[in-house]
Amino acid sequence: MKDRTHDRERRQLLQALAAAGLLTGFESLLPAYARQADGGRPVHLDTSAAQVPGGPGRDVTMDIHVREERIDIAGGQASALTLNHSVPGPIVELWEGYNAHLRVHNHLRESTSIHWHGLLLPFTMDGVPGVAFPGIEPGDVFHVDFPVRQYGTYWYHSHTGLQEQRGHYGPIVIHPAHSYEDGVDREYVVVLSDWTFEDPHRVMARLKKLSDYYNFSQRTLDDFAEDVAEAGLGPTIQDRLGWGNMRMSPRDIADVTGYRYTYLMNGMHADANWTALFSPGERIRLRVINASAMSYFNVRIPGLPMTVVASDGQNVEPVETDEFQIGVAERFDVVVEPTADQAYTLMAESMDRSGYARGTLAPRPGMAAAVPPLRAQPNRTMVDMGMDMDMEMMGMDMKGMSGSKGGGMSSMEHKGHAMETMAGDKGGMKGMDHGEMKMQGMSGKGADNSLAMMEPAGPIIARHGPDQHGPGNITVANVQRDRLAERGTGLQDVSHRVLTYSQLRNTKRMADTREPAKTIELHLTGNMDRYMWSFDGVKYSDTDSPIDFPYNERVRLILVNDTMMEHPIHLHGMFMELENGQGDYLPFKDTISVLAASRVSLLVTANEPGRWAFHCHFLYHMDMGMFRVVRVGPRPSQENTDV
Repeated sequence: MKDRTHDRERRQLLQALAAAGLLTGFESLLPAYARQADGGRPVHLDTSAAQVPGGPGRDVTMDIHVREERIDIAGGQASALTLNHSVPGPIVELWEGYNAHLRVHNHLRESTSIHWHGLLLPFTMDGVPGVAFPGIEPGDVFHVDFPVRQYGTYWYHSHTGLQEQRGHYGPIVIHPAHSYEDGVDREYVVVLSDWTFEDPHRVMARLKKLSDYYNFSQRTLDDFAEDVAEAGLGPTIQDRLGWGNMRMSPRDIADVTGYRYTYLMNGMHADANWTALFSPGERIRLRVINASAMSYFNVRIPGLPMTVVASDGQNVEPVETDEFQIGVAERFDVVVEPTADQAYTLMAESMDRSGYARGTLAPRPGMAAAVPPLRAQPNRTMVDMGMDMDMEMMGMDMKGMSGSKGGGMSSMEHKGHAMETMAGDKGGMKGMDHGEMKMQGMSGKGADNSLAMMEPAGPIIARHGPDQHGPGNITVANVQRDRLAERGTGLQDVSHRVLTYSQLRNTKRMADTREPAKTIELHLTGNMDRYMWSFDGVKYSDTDSPIDFPYNERVRLILVNDTMMEHPIHLHGMFMELENGQGDYLPFKDTISVLAASRVSLLVTANEPGRWAFHCHFLYHMDMGMFRVVRVGPRPSQENTDV
């Protein structure tokens, strides 16, 4: 009881300071992570500062200083790009219905920028050099003024070169004009990220020379022998040849792995054990932000269920689950209710299982719970290849199918059922009018997570035409599936509940029910062997015009993933409504993880005029060309002619 009274008094003090405006610019309270000590050595602050203070609504004026400093991070020391002396940067705490005045000071010797990920604001303040503004030159101060028109969990980061990988990111929390309906006792931000002591430009150079440079989990002779014992020599050889023809390995899960990355939680590596305090019986909101450059995470709290209440900042109907996969730049708010006087491990395992970030929920400082061991690395499947399989019934032999250029690929063990050899059909597939297709309604099986256990893949909703998208793409998804009800990579067979996109349902009925006036289809394309990434096979530097969204019209945006890996796709300036079968209650997303060989449909009301970035949020993919500009017009007078 004493601890709970102390915590309540501390929270009341922070709220009182916030109400008086005393937290603004007060760096010793707001940063959640680290600051510069008087002696010049960086030190970690009390980690409870990651708790969101809250308090009554108000206008906010805040200064953010971008510096290059040597700091303690990831168990070592490194030169990093700090924000108010910390990595990640301080919490930018705003209130819906009030105003924000943010001043960004550049103390670097090079240009920089800050993009306010997911925020609705004038495009000239969006922070993308060459698209929305020229950038912030050394010694300059960039002023960002806007009325706050939303609520939820967001984040900010550099959009200049590879600066984000060096620590240039931080969380944003916006409190709603009215209290959350699921009232909580405490809130914490949980910022997940990946840190490398290697120069990011060297990382990029190595990937361009050898795309699997950081992958030490390739299949071995022992794996070959095991597959022969299970499936036979012929099918195993055909499987290996198939993957070879596609110039990819089924263990290409992540471009950069734990060999090079240290995974961080609120700026702290696993051994440092970031801790969030609670009193048993409290309701705790965890605002989980994936601020990594290249890493997906699987998040769970063993022994403690989580209730997902928001996705990308916007409320969804509560979904109780045990684990969720979070793509780069996505956010999920979860509420937990620990009732026991014990510690719980907050586990964020990298999708390829090469490492993890870890923290602790505990009643008292210094407590820790068991850390679960890393699970076996997952493999990609023929479904990720976009193969044309007859999957109507589990347990039945997979029938002949259309292969890609590589010819007949065959036979791998999938949920205990061997796939028979696949024969090519000479590529005789007809193209379809993809732009006019609508997503099929979900069967509802995702609600109890049984779909992934019962079916190996979602229904085929389109077939690919003959277009190979040019030299920037080496593969096409011969069939495109609705995979929104599928669990993320590596989570198909876990015995507990796993969140899927099909379960997300908006708490409010959609405001714009008009039929789309325009349909735009884009293919996510790449050549893993040469480390080329693009849309429709064309990298950004080779494009000559933006993608036009008619102003104030309804647009259907269809994304087809022709690669064999996930891509987190982000649209600046506007929310996208995910067509996931939830009728008039489609969830809002600003970042969507598009699974391999899948087809995703999104609706956008283009009511934010200007030039907006649209890109893959894998930092190195974006830098290599998986980037476009969306232009919402007509308002030419608002175009920035200086960029």
